[in-house]
Amino acid sequence: MRISVITPSFRSSNWLKLCIASVADQGVEVEHIVQDAESDDGTLDWLPNDPRVRAFVEKDRGMYDAVNRGLKRSSGEILAYLNCDEQYLPGALRAVEQFFHENSEVDILFGNVVMVDAEGDYLSHRKMQTPLKYHTWVCHLSTLTCATFFRRRVIFDHGFLFDPGLRDVGDGEWMVRMLRKGIKMAALGQFTSAFTRTGVNMSIGPNAQRENRKLFETAPLLARKLRPLIILHHRFRRLLGGMYLQKPFSYSIYIRRRPESRQMIEVPKPTFRLRE
Repeated sequence: MRISVITPSFRSSNWLKLCIASVADQGVEVEHIVQDAESDDGTLDWLPNDPRVRAFVEKDRGMYDAVNRGLKRSSGEILAYLNCDEQYLPGALRAVEQFFHENSEVDILFGNVVMVDAEGDYLSHRKMQTPLKYHTWVCHLSTLTCATFFRRRVIFDHGFLFDPGLRDVGDGEWMVRMLRKGIKMAALGQFTSAFTRTGVNMSIGPNAQRENRKLFETAPLLARKLRPLIILHHRFRRLLGGMYLQKPFSYSIYIRRRPESRQMIEVPKPTFRLRE
């Protein structure tokens, strides 16, 4: 069961090297497509010659347009997209492959995520449940794309590409469409990915706020009015699901100061609260 991973790239050379390494050592059949928007930071000095990826260098309309271009070029039965500053943990894609093989009715799968700082050190973690329609629509996306995996038929049978006109909340809008359609989803229940807090957080910028507001305004009036109760229900559901509990664990990623191999980081005191 081949997996295709799409990485949109622009001026992220050092991060991209770590991302590629984390995909290449998964031990499964994987096609890694990098869509680079003509980076001028040295990326193109090495990317076109990297045998681990299929690199395409062309201008695009933004991240979601780049992801769409990569998806259209993909050949895998299972698809995903991973940004330059994100990584897969060891064995992640093998676990995803096995789950989809054993659960033919599931179209979208979510893994858990380790949040790290720019040096790879632990900040917090996020354990995933399947998202709910109205919470996603009027609050925010409760899953992360670096740990989202979906069958090819989601894109090519149902036609659910990302909206290229959005720059910051395209993943949230995409998920609302999935939930409205009733696409079957599941949670894997294990850590698959690392999300790096690089210090550049577009999700809280003015454009993201505008796009979030527009998405919110498309929700039914009753859902907008009941937003505080929807948030409360979301938190209670996570509590009952054990999403706030985690024993000490460790994770292994590539870091900038030692990019040649994965480094093991121990987490003696896990927390779901993000440490700034």
